[in-house]
Amino acid sequence: MSFVSAQYLESINRNLQDVQGKVNVSFEFFPPKTEQLEQTLWKSIERLAPLAPSFVSVTYGANSGERDRTHEIIKSIKQRTGLIAAPHLTCVDASRAELEAIARDYWNNGIRHIVALRGDLPPGTTEKPALYAADLVEILRSVADFDISVAAYPEVHPESPNAQFDLLNLKRKVDAGASRAITQFFFEPEKYLRYRDRCAAVGIDVEIVPGILPVTNFKQLQKFAGMTNVAIPSWMHKAYEGLEKDETTRNLVAANIAMEMVKVLSREGVNCFHFYTLNRSELTYAICHLLGVRPEVAVV
Repeated sequence: MSFVSAQYLESINRNLQDVQGKVNVSFEFFPPKTEQLEQTLWKSIERLAPLAPSFVSVTYGANSGERDRTHEIIKSIKQRTGLIAAPHLTCVDASRAELEAIARDYWNNGIRHIVALRGDLPPGTTEKPALYAADLVEILRSVADFDISVAAYPEVHPESPNAQFDLLNLKRKVDAGASRAITQFFFEPEKYLRYRDRCAAVGIDVEIVPGILPVTNFKQLQKFAGMTNVAIPSWMHKAYEGLEKDETTRNLVAANIAMEMVKVLSREGVNCFHFYTLNRSELTYAICHLLGVRPEVAVV
């Protein structure tokens, strides 16, 4: 065995010793727009389902057509895999009565977990929304005893005037009945850890689940980060430099960065992670494998 291979195996063993047996995971998907992308989605779901995630969520855009596709995928996931499937639900362009009807429909279809969000405002909108995420949480709680996840922003929501305003907004969502908060993706663990401390300081007592994004497309990441107020460290620019046409190396870099983040967070007591899969399973599955999250093997 070469020296490099021995070092690599030793590193993997250290990873497993650090976090194995302590981790719960959940996965996010989005509705596909073509038949080919739908096949990719289902291959990913079927690949990740044996890892027994605590739940899987499905996003949607700010229109009823996409919401209907999300609803159908959620029901299909539940029927085909038995997993707990959580639809994203936003209150932009929806009345309280409409949201109550959607919530009742989900409950009647056996959906018990919802990711409650305000949602993106239509381009050019200047008016304040009629409802916010905290209102949506209250509406859901008034309909049934849902398990509700909400969004959190370690680097501050791009529309918030300051960090304290953003933090108190999260507290409003928790006080309204949210079960947990899932963070926007980030790449500097210390930002999450400082944010978690600040949450505790204002009385936010639910789990703050870090959102992990394995980055295989750095150009796309830069676009996402610009829209979401996420800082990309200079070392990441250097790590992906020159890899535009080298998918294999990009995947290795992405897995290593995500794994190192999870290791740091795990040592600080974090044991729940939410993976933004972008409908691909390979990297998420590999990272979960190194974390000790694996399919159960039946004993014969």
